[in-house]
This record gives sequence, structure tokens and C-alpha cells, in this order.
Amino acid sequence: MTNGGGPRAWYDSTEIAGPWFTVGADEVRLLRDGVEAFPAMLEAIAKAEREILLEMYWVGADAVGHHFLDALVAKAKRGVTVRVIYDAVGSLAISHAFWQPLISAGGEVRDFHPVSPLRPSFELARIEQRDHRKILVVDGAMGFTGGINLARPWLPLDAGGEAWRDDMIQVKGQVVQELRTLFYKTWRRVWFRQLRQQIVPRGVPRDLVPLSKRPNGRVYVLASLRRSRRNLLREYITRINRARVSIDVANSYFIPDRAVRNALFRAVLRGVRVRVLVPSKSDVAVVQFALEALYETLLRKGVEVFCHAGPMMHAKTAIIDDRFAMVGSYNLDERSRSKNLEVNVAVEDEAFATYVRRWFDRDVALATRVDLYEWRARPLARRGIEYMAYALRKLW
Repeated sequence: MTNGGGPRAWYDSTEIAGPWFTVGADEVRLLRDGVEAFPAMLEAIAKAEREILLEMYWVGADAVGHHFLDALVAKAKRGVTVRVIYDAVGSLAISHAFWQPLISAGGEVRDFHPVSPLRPSFELARIEQRDHRKILVVDGAMGFTGGINLARPWLPLDAGGEAWRDDMIQVKGQVVQELRTLFYKTWRRVWFRQLRQQIVPRGVPRDLVPLSKRPNGRVYVLASLRRSRRNLLREYITRINRARVSIDVANSYFIPDRAVRNALFRAVLRGVRVRVLVPSKSDVAVVQFALEALYETLLRKGVEVFCHAGPMMHAKTAIIDDRFAMVGSYNLDERSRSKNLEVNVAVEDEAFATYVRRWFDRDVALATRVDLYEWRARPLARRGIEYMAYALRKLW
């Protein structure tokens, strides 16, 4: 594909993204990898007229991070409200000064739980809690979330990236208002801790849609650390327990707790086909070893495990019975369960779920299936490293 006679740049608008699906009062579409997600996000930012909200775990000090920064600055200069929350650990390569052009243009930026004791909002007791979400909301009408961060690894190889395999979901409709409300809940918390007083933060809109305790549509937001029917782990277990035909999970840091594992094993006993797609080589070595410590148990219990053979597989996607699909930032590990702010969008729709599952099938076809007997032949020394990594999983 070309642009003006030359090769298309990674940030140019593209039509290669998948189709839109109408689900009740909402519309959804799957975006695969940075090559689809980045142009769609930048196009939405360019069309913003009133408000841009960005909550991002990892913003890179690289071509991607700077390009998105430039796009936000341009809109702030035009009078659009621009608010950014970035995680201080995930975006450790950048400083608050990185955002100065946006602040000078009228944008507002908050760092989530800074790690420097010199920052006024530093709190040692909360240092482990991180904001792992990836949310973009434009004008309360267009929203994005998934596993993709604004950093170079998600660029294609020919653009200097690492072509990480990942998923994002783009949404229109009422569900966007739920993402907007979730953003402002975090915005309010960060602001309170910086001011140390319980006042309504400047600029927080009063038209936010309350997040009901239970979803009231077929497309809805789920979050971690919430004591309600919108809790991500609860939704995973509920959906697994209801599965009758198939459970397909792509998860980059798949170290599920006992409750999730037992739910998967019970599903196998009911005759459900359970497939799990994981990286063959994680970007975090200790996580890879902990994940591999579970292979033998999963395989003995009938769970099919596939290792993505290409670049890092970073997606967090689930499809149940070709009727339900989830895309978001939630890893099935201890950190996502108890320490991170996470978000997924859930969709109850056969057409969309089937579409996502077909892409999952394509990834599985290119992956390597783990064989139980071959896996048992691995060196004893490696087993020891795996078990040590797994034993320390709650400390990461």
C-alpha cells in the first residue's frame, strides 16, 4: 500500500482493519497489532472536537510515543480538552518533562503512582499498584482498549518495530461512556492524592454515566479491583463455568490462580475444548518460566497449550462458545488480579465472537502445540528454575 507514490507510513490511515459489528446500541471492531490500531487511534484523535482522554501504561520515548504526543498537542492547541494518565513504572523511560509541549498547549497530564520520592504524590505503600490500562476515549463517542501500548515494539518490522502480536477493540455507542467514566474515576483518584483534600477535581465533568454494579447491555466494560458483577476475574470464572463447546484464551502472562485452573479443568470434564495461546518466549523471562511450570498440569488435565512462534504474543483475548468475546489489558496472573488497574470490553454477540475466534484459529495454526511427553523430557535444571519462578509469582 502506498501513500503519495511512496510506501505507506505506519501512522497513515488504513482500511485494512476488520469490519464493524453492530451489537445492540453499540458497534465494535477488532484491531490486530499496531499496524491496525495506531492509525485508527490517530485518526480518531485527529477528528476530535471536544475531548481526548488517554490512559496508558507504557508510552515510549520513541517514534510512537512522540507521534502520539504531537497529535495530542495539535488538538490541545485547537482548544480540545486533552487529559492524559500514564503509569510511572510502565512509562519509566519518559519523564514528566516529556509531556511539557502538551502542558504548554493547554493539556493536562497526571502520572499514576510516581516512583520518585521527590514527587509530591509519591506513596511508598502504593508503589506496587500500577495502572496497566490502555484506554483512548474521543468526544465520548469513540473508544479503544486492549493490550497495545504506545511504544515501538508494536510497530511492524519494516518500520523499525518488533511486530508484537496483540489485540485491541474499537467501540462506538453507550459503552464508550463507560470507558469515559472509568477514566475519570482514576483521574479523580490521582488528583485527590496530589492535592491531599477531598474536593471535586477541576474539570471533571458532571455528565458521567454511572457504572452500574451489573452490565445492562451486550457490550460492557469490566475492570479489576472492583467488587461488583463487573469484576474481571469473576467474569472469567463465570463464563468458563457456563461454557459448553469451546474456550479459547490468548494471554501473554498466563499464570492463572487455582480458581481459574479448576474452572478450566471442570470445563474439559464437561467435554469443552480448551485452548490456550501463550508466547514461546516472553519479554519477561521470569514470567515465561512461571508459565512453563504450569504446562504439565494443564496438559495432563486436557487443556491444549499452543506457543506463538513469532514475535512476542502480548494479546489478552478470550472467546467462549463463539458467543462471547473479551479483549483488554487483563492478564490471568496475580498482578492483574490484585495489584493492577485493568480493563476489558466484553461482547455478547455470535457474529463478533466467531470473527475473533477465526483470527485465534489462524494464530493457533501458526503456533507450536506443546506435547506432554516431549515436555516431560526437558532438563531437570530447567524444571527447578520454573518451579522457583512460579513460587515467587506473587512477589513480582
